[in-house]
Amino acid sequence: MSHLKLEVVDADGAIREAAATAGLDRGDFLKKGALAGGGLLVGSAMFSGVLSSAEAAISITRKSAANDVKILNYALTLEFLEATFYEQAVANQAYGGSAALKQFAEIVAVHERKHVNFLRGALGAKAIKSPAFDFGDAVTDQAKFAATAQVLEDTGVSAYLGQVGNISARGTLAAAATITTVEARHAGWIRTINGELGAPLSFDKRKSERSILKAVGETGFIKP
Repeated sequence: MSHLKLEVVDADGAIREAAATAGLDRGDFLKKGALAGGGLLVGSAMFSGVLSSAEAAISITRKSAANDVKILNYALTLEFLEATFYEQAVANQAYGGSAALKQFAEIVAVHERKHVNFLRGALGAKAIKSPAFDFGDAVTDQAKFAATAQVLEDTGVSAYLGQVGNISARGTLAAAATITTVEARHAGWIRTINGELGAPLSFDKRKSERSILKAVGETGFIKP
């Protein structure tokens, strides 16, 4: 029986992310069952075990008041980044001669700053301070601004989706959900301006904190 590589079966990383959430590293994951055969024959006990463990980690062990603070500060970090990005882009008129891009930048700049203020107010003394940012020519060049804005908005949607189910306080959950929907509107808006489908998928993908922070770190936007 031939075996398939995990990278081929799990091209988008969803299975590996579920395993990581469940506390399994790559070696443990592969030891607990085989991904084999032409029809993706997966040991049913292993596969359901990984998924149930992941769901348990998401719905139970990761929910607490202390973890809510961590999630909100994680969201605040992303909102600091977006708010500063748009503020600098507007100040530099990075939208160039595009009226549509100008309207988008100015309105979203206000939204992101309000998100920052809301999260800081919710966290009070537990709120983190804003990192220093360097966006380079992404806040001066029209094409780079538009492309970067799309990436940031798509990332924001995935980040919020990855955490809303982990929030324990109902009020906090409701507030986070309202920010998530606005971020999704931003993503669709900038995609339309950029000539792409505003909603390309039937279902959005949620991403883990680890994958989001790795992606943000790789941009080089956050100064050490």
